[in-house]
Amino acid sequence: MKSLCQICFVLSITGYAFMGLPTFAQSPEKAVSLFDGKTLKGWKTVDPAHQKLWSVADSMIMSGDGIHKIPENTYLHTLKEYGDFEFRCLFRLHGDPKTGMINSGIQYRSVLEGGKIVGYQADIGNGFWGDLYDEHRREKLVSGDLRTLRHLLKEDGWNSYIIRCKGNRHELYINGVKTCDYIEKDSKIPNKGVIAVQIHSGGVAQVEFRDLVIVEL
Repeated sequence: MKSLCQICFVLSITGYAFMGLPTFAQSPEKAVSLFDGKTLKGWKTVDPAHQKLWSVADSMIMSGDGIHKIPENTYLHTLKEYGDFEFRCLFRLHGDPKTGMINSGIQYRSVLEGGKIVGYQADIGNGFWGDLYDEHRREKLVSGDLRTLRHLLKEDGWNSYIIRCKGNRHELYINGVKTCDYIEKDSKIPNKGVIAVQIHSGGVAQVEFRDLVIVEL
């Protein structure tokens, strides 16, 4: 018999709500896939020199080979910008922390400035799970609430991310568990931008993303 935690994880990874969490309506008519599973069409790297660090295999967007250290932070971003939306994906991050930092993230409402990507990041990695970070701007905004998530998280396995952003409210969910609920009070911060996936420099790491879907709200 499956344990409650196993059942909860299965439900969350398939996009259903559990334990009283709200469901997010993603009707087939409105849900749009951001990744065709075969190519990087619709995506590009912030730094063209990093294009070779990103690839597609087995219906996944990948970066890192698990053999060599990641030399620099690198980001693969959408060509289209999004304002109010609900984004979902599955992700897997693995690597040896003894070799350096093992970290990733999902940028959103982000803008490109002078070869950098600036904006919100839904953080991924040990010590950063579910944090809301402001890349190249204000740094960490909110620490992820792990009280429930720690029972469901598979640190080197597949997990799900939901980013729901409407108006000035930002909600982050990993495996269906809310880790962050943030209200932006600075009206000067852009409320629209690209979505991007990241792998952080430092260690021998590999990150994989699949089933990247968005609904504009």
